[in-house]
Amino acid sequence: MRPNTAPWAWATLGRDGRVSRGSVDRSSADSVHQALGAGTRRKGRLVLGRPHHTAPLAFTRHQAPGALPPFTMPTITMPTTLSSNAAHPLPLQCKTAAQRALRAAAIAWLGVALIGQAVFLAYVLGFYGRAAWAGDFARWNKVLPHGFVPGDTVGNAVVASHLLFTVVVLIGGALQLWPALRRAAPRVHHWVGRTYLMAALVLSLGGLVMVWSGKAVGGLGQHLGISGNAVLIVLFGVLAWRAALARRFDAHRRWALRLYLAVLGVWFFRVGLMLWIVANQGPVGFDMDTFQGPFLVFLNFAQYLLPLAVLELYLRAQRSARPAAAWAVAGCLGVLSLLTAAGVAAASMIMWLPRL
Repeated sequence: MRPNTAPWAWATLGRDGRVSRGSVDRSSADSVHQALGAGTRRKGRLVLGRPHHTAPLAFTRHQAPGALPPFTMPTITMPTTLSSNAAHPLPLQCKTAAQRALRAAAIAWLGVALIGQAVFLAYVLGFYGRAAWAGDFARWNKVLPHGFVPGDTVGNAVVASHLLFTVVVLIGGALQLWPALRRAAPRVHHWVGRTYLMAALVLSLGGLVMVWSGKAVGGLGQHLGISGNAVLIVLFGVLAWRAALARRFDAHRRWALRLYLAVLGVWFFRVGLMLWIVANQGPVGFDMDTFQGPFLVFLNFAQYLLPLAVLELYLRAQRSARPAAAWAVAGCLGVLSLLTAAGVAAASMIMWLPRL
């Protein structure tokens, strides 16, 4: 049988828009493609074809030796109208700048939140942990009414596990948001994620027991708000887990972010409460003795619904083709970063640091 020696065609597209074409024998197609792939990447040009490890698929075989097939340039759609001011960036550049601002604003808020969570973690370990280490569990009652009841083994165990898993989710949540850990040690990321999910589920179920067993202060409206938070934690945890098992990592990321914010509900409550008290120079909208009132009912729902609403705006702005959406959400996150910083400072000075 006569060997197939029909030539193969190749084409490259340069930065200046010029197209280079040529043909090679089939026997040398692989080496030519590898040379083109290496050279054109260094020169900033694009090889029109498959990656070099499947080089023969990147060339077009001619039916007749010595003839090149017609080459068709890909269609590129450009904006039909441009700004009259040449100094204005193109829409794609505007979007890129807007997305950079959006990312920077999100990182700024997260940095403030992580600092606040670190102070809260030090408070939990320094107050509750130190009291438990000393065997003085009754000291918990200075902050948690009925936190420790002599003889109530089950109830005391629920409170203790609630505090323990609070430490786990604060540390685990920060590790899960660390991109370097996901890239360098994906198995560690997976196991930390499993531990975080288990702790979040135990934390939410323990919170339900504490609320409806009389260990938590507040009225019915506040208890319903806390219960809604617990239900969402379980729901988001299950959905994040299912998406990870199905290897739908983009969906897993979204559900994991929702889970992270829902788990932080108790932290948001304390930050928001202290910010409200400082802004109003005292308790407004609730009674300090009974710890009940319309503002606390609102805050028990807002502690997770408001952060989740902001997250949805952020995710939509990430996918939006309109730069204005990204700029608007970036501005919103900037304002929230300042409010969060003020709330963290107030909670640290009033609630957390004095008890260390």
